[in-house]
Amino acid sequence: MADVMNYVGGGWRQASASDTLPVSDPARGEEIGRVPVSTAVDVDAAVKAASEAYPMWRATPSPERARVLFRLKALLEEHKEELAVQLTREHGKILAETRGEVQRGIENVEHACGVPTLMMGDTVEEISRGIDSASWRQPMGVFGIITPYNFPVMIPLWFWPYAVATGNTVVLKPSEQDPLTHQKIVELAEKAGLPPGVLNVVHGSRETVEAICDHPGIVGVSFVGSSNVAEIVYRRASAAGKRAQTLGGAKNYLIVLPDADMDATLDACASSIFGSTGQRCLAGSIVVGVGDAHAQIRERLLDHASSIKIGDGLEPDTQMGPVISAVHRDRVKAFIDKGVSEGAHLSLDGRDATVEGLEDGYWVGPTVFEDVSPDMSIGTEEIFGPVAAINKASTVEEAISMMHGSRYGNACSLFTTSGRAAREFRYHAGISMIGINIGVAAPMAFFPFGGSKQSFYGDLKAAGRDAVSFYTDQRVVISRWSTDPPDPHLIPKP
Repeated sequence: MADVMNYVGGGWRQASASDTLPVSDPARGEEIGRVPVSTAVDVDAAVKAASEAYPMWRATPSPERARVLFRLKALLEEHKEELAVQLTREHGKILAETRGEVQRGIENVEHACGVPTLMMGDTVEEISRGIDSASWRQPMGVFGIITPYNFPVMIPLWFWPYAVATGNTVVLKPSEQDPLTHQKIVELAEKAGLPPGVLNVVHGSRETVEAICDHPGIVGVSFVGSSNVAEIVYRRASAAGKRAQTLGGAKNYLIVLPDADMDATLDACASSIFGSTGQRCLAGSIVVGVGDAHAQIRERLLDHASSIKIGDGLEPDTQMGPVISAVHRDRVKAFIDKGVSEGAHLSLDGRDATVEGLEDGYWVGPTVFEDVSPDMSIGTEEIFGPVAAINKASTVEEAISMMHGSRYGNACSLFTTSGRAAREFRYHAGISMIGINIGVAAPMAFFPFGGSKQSFYGDLKAAGRDAVSFYTDQRVVISRWSTDPPDPHLIPKP
């Protein structure tokens, strides 16, 4: 049993409240830890520690801040397998997926190491006679970061390394459902030389989130979660005068044209839909076969889905793990029930999935619907589980129209061997992250990550250049040092 504590001012401490929540091994349904439900008092203590650390950390030269992150990157690589195993135990996804998640997190730390270059400003001399202009990027203070359970290593590393690299300090609230692995990362950050108070961690649930949104000492908030909560956090933080970037949910379309390489398309679609047991905002939700492609991808996908082996993510032959909790398992099953009651054709039913010897695990098997109309809940709502719909369109324009009917705009993919079709799709898709023959359109750390429509609230997205812009304010200085025009006789000749 792990006793999870808050991390404030460079030390681990108990929360002020005595209430705790369980952390479970989803494959076994066994409690493996308790996490505190922190209050506004705990958030205030973390903000105070971060505020006290800010002047010193801001004054630390950016190359020195980068060196701390270089050391953290090396430690993360050294402990990569340990982190992946721990993550599988508390989240449930298979080991290959947790290894990939840890690697993606490391890549964000690696990109943040380039902060001396990423923070460079601009200069123009003689914008008017005797007047020069320059811009500097400066940190702003204490940022609040609120992250979800589905990628408890990678998503925090989308945010706090950039925030601290640029000279800010942080109060992080990770998911209460799987906080153990990132607790180890905090220990590695301390070992790398991150000074006390620069990174603080406060565990909890709704009250903790509200306190972060409202606290006057926090200048900005980064959030990932469902779209409904993302909108609430964005509005609440903005109303309190903070910068806010809140990433929400998705209903991602995978559109298959008749000329696609069907073997490669199957691999990409199946991985997109069932990878991480469907618990990711880039998961494929609706496969649309255009014309003759429908019958081909339908048959292949159903055959593949019915053969997926579910089980303990630490076992090498497991292809899909459990969902995060009993509550979420029941939620996913309720969506399947509703899809049936609304008239969709259930071609593969995962509601009765079980694993021998792990009967108490939170299992939902691969599930596939057909004939899903736009007015059905399974066609419009984010399920966040291993549930897919297969629909048919006569033309790619019809498929795109289906996609545009969704309130979400996180990611989409097209499968084709036609460069012209790919270019036209990119032009008309209207979705922020687009895959061409890629099932999971996940940008690398040096590109921004975030959706459109109701999948994202804000202006600047996660990672890439947007991260540096979000965590800094651009200060423009206009300087006059002389009212006289330059003396041509004092200008040296080349």
